[in-house]
Order: sequence, then structure tokens, then C-alpha cells
Amino acid sequence: MYIGVDLGSTNLKAALYDEELRCIAQKSAPVEYIRRGEFIEFDARAYVDSLVMILGQLTAEYPGQIQHVAFTGQAESLVCLDAEGTPVCHAISWMDERSVEECAFLETQFSADVCHRITGQQAILPTWPATKILWIRNHRPVIFEKVATYMLLKDYVVYCLTGKKTADMSIATFSFYFDIYRKCYWTQMLDAIGICEQQLPPLIEPGTIVGTVTTEMAALTGLSPETRVNTGTLDHFAGMIGTGNTTPGGITLSTGTTMVLATMSEGKPDPDWDMALHYGFLPDTYVMLPVMESGGVCLDWFRRTCMGNIDYDTLNKEVSESPETGLLFLPYLVGTNAPEFDREATGVFFGLRQEHTAAQMAKAVMEGVCFVLRKNCEDILSKGTAISGIVATGGGAKSPVWCQMQADITGLTVDVPAVTEAACLGVVMLAAWKAGRYASLEQAAKDVKMVRTYTPDSRSDVERKYQKFCKLYQAALTIAND
Repeated sequence: MYIGVDLGSTNLKAALYDEELRCIAQKSAPVEYIRRGEFIEFDARAYVDSLVMILGQLTAEYPGQIQHVAFTGQAESLVCLDAEGTPVCHAISWMDERSVEECAFLETQFSADVCHRITGQQAILPTWPATKILWIRNHRPVIFEKVATYMLLKDYVVYCLTGKKTADMSIATFSFYFDIYRKCYWTQMLDAIGICEQQLPPLIEPGTIVGTVTTEMAALTGLSPETRVNTGTLDHFAGMIGTGNTTPGGITLSTGTTMVLATMSEGKPDPDWDMALHYGFLPDTYVMLPVMESGGVCLDWFRRTCMGNIDYDTLNKEVSESPETGLLFLPYLVGTNAPEFDREATGVFFGLRQEHTAAQMAKAVMEGVCFVLRKNCEDILSKGTAISGIVATGGGAKSPVWCQMQADITGLTVDVPAVTEAACLGVVMLAAWKAGRYASLEQAAKDVKMVRTYTPDSRSDVERKYQKFCKLYQAALTIAND
């Protein structure tokens, strides 16, 4: 039996799978934060205690039967340890925004081109652990002097279970001090933030079996001391595996508050590509991961503010029954990152008349998000990676009308898997492959079941509307810059 653990930002989840990789039990626990302005922290030891609790709940009914535990989850949250391996301060969440000034300083030290060619990232952001470490150095010198090891959260949890310090490269790719092409730490960045390589764990490939559960952790969790711990991979990458997207050509689309596309690059990417690139979940592979903050947040905003906070089932029914209009919506309520990276972009309704209903406006919102999806698909195509289709996950996958829009507007089939919350399944598939159950991840992917396929309807009015959408964005950009 296997347990897949998703170290989430809102909830910590664990799911138990039998030998056929069928999920037979799930447990979760909320994550508690300490929030002070732009500071967002949490107690790393309490986080591990919550994991111990839910693992104990899962193992109670199956003592001694769990052979593998594999981890996925968030990337950038930072844990600072002393020489004994004890946290010296609260963990700093990836959502924390304290290091804006440190970002500005690092921009004076490294050009955007150099950063992208080494880290694959397109901007220096407060999200990155490198900037948080520099903040600690500048503002908490006493703590800075105590830190023996800087770890990212998933690596820290694996350390707590096994006693071994390692750094999964599919997580290190989000640190801003990892060279994704040379597969080593970026020493010039380490010098700039004031730490040395000895303060970071040894790098390992995703999916590595780190070791077995310590005697102490076995007693606390109910796991066997012989249970093997697999480091797993990033949550978005585990989601790719769990939706059967393990080779170039497939896109796993997660539509929640944000919209995220995940696709494996065809071969080694060009460092000059203007796209976020990450070290992948297989050795020497790379994943393109365009993130659009203007995703489900736009529909949720419109539902709450203009439709009386109706439930999504009612909204979808009303939208599906609404006739086609020429109404357009630019879904840039929080600016836009991929593919334009225009933080000043704003939302726009265009063509609005008194006869338009709220449902027709909601339809325009959903279409606008799909137009941004198409822009990003075209950007991926321009990088030499063909797209065979989309697998939809997250809240958006529950909307038949939205999935059909995605198919019509992109011209690609949209499949919905039987398991739409695929991260835990994906990391268990990774562990099962490493344990020898499958000859390859590609073979494992063949077991992923789809429950519905949306085939594109290539209507000329959709194409005309998309071209108008692109022109509207350019017009809005021109007006904003006047």
C-alpha cells in the first residue's frame, strides 16, 4: 500500500492507496498561519505534527501494510534550521511579501537575462526563498548567524521522517539559487545573499527513495520502520503525472483561483525563451509552467459582485442557456503574467449594452479566461512543443460549459480525468514506478482514466472574437500608456 502526501498551503492532505492504486481513504488538516501585514509565517514543527496526526489516522486501520510514502506540495516555503536540525524561527510562507527591497537590491546585482538563463525564472520576486534569506540577513542578524541549514518545506518534512537532509531538484528550481541546466547551486547568488553551499542540502532527482522512516517517526505515525520515503515532486508536476501527462505534447490545465498550464518541453529548452522554465519530474527534463493569476478569480469576482453570490451549478446552467453575443471581457483584474507580464493591465468589458444580462456577462468572463488560455497555448507552440490536447483539473474541470469553451477557443480536445485532484495520485504513481510496479511513468500513465472528452467546434465566430480580443488588449495597453 502507498500513501501520497500533498503539503498544501491551505490544507495538508494524505491519501491511502491499495496495490492497484485505488484511493481507499483520505485525511486532511488545515494549515494555521501567523499573519502580520506582508509577513505570512507558520510553525514548521506544528505542520509536521499535523502530518503525524493524519498519517496515524490512515495507518490505524492498516498496521504494517504501508510500504511507501511519497510527497508532493508547495515549493518555496522556507525553513531555517540550527546545527541540531531544529527550526530557529517560524517558517516563511511562499505567500510572504516581506522581501521587496531585497528583490530590488538583487536586480542591481544580476540582470534579468542572467537570472533567466540560470534559474529559468523571468523576474526576481518576493516569492523566491533567496530573497527571504537575504531579508533575514538584513533584518534578523541574530537568527541569520544561527542557521546551519536552509531547507524548503517538502525537503524538511522528508528530513523529519527519515533523518536525511536532501533537496529535490523539482523543488529547488523555485529557490532562485538553483542552476536548472547545470543541476547545481548558483554560487554567485549564494554569495550575494550571504550563505554557502554547505548550508544547503545535497541535491537529488525527483522521485528518489531517500530512505526509511526513523524508529521515532514510526512509533509516532504507525508506519513501519521499513516504510520507504520517496521525495516525490512539486504539486503541479505530480498533477501532470496523475492526469497521464508524462511526455511532451500534453497540457495539464488547473483552473482554480489562478490558471496554471503545465507541459513538458520537447527536448532541452532554449534559455532565451521568454517563458518560465523549471527542472522537471524526470531526470534532465524541463517543464513550461505559465501561470495566469487572472483565472477563476475573475469568475468568482463576477459571481459575488454581480450575480448575488449564486452557486456555480446555477451559474453554469444560466451561462449554457445564454445566446451568443459580441460582448468581450479582458480578464486582467490582477494584471497579467503569462504570456505578456503586464502587471498594470486591467479588466475591461467591451461592447456592453442595456440588453445584456448578467449571465451573458458571466459568459464573456469565462470566454475571456479561455482567450488567455489560447494565448499561452500559442506561446508554447512557438517554442517548438506540439500540443496534443488538454487535461482539465481543478474547479474549472467541474464546469461542462467552461470545458467546452476551452476546447472551442483553443481548437484542442479537453479531457477530464476520473481523478481531478490528481497530485496525491500522481506522486503515488511516481513512487510505484520507482518501486518497480511500472517499467516507466509512461506505462503508469496508461492506467489514468478519463471520464469525459470535449471536442472543439471550430466556428468562425469564435476565431473572429479571439482576434478582436487580442486587438482589444492592444488598444487597452495603448490607452493605459498615454
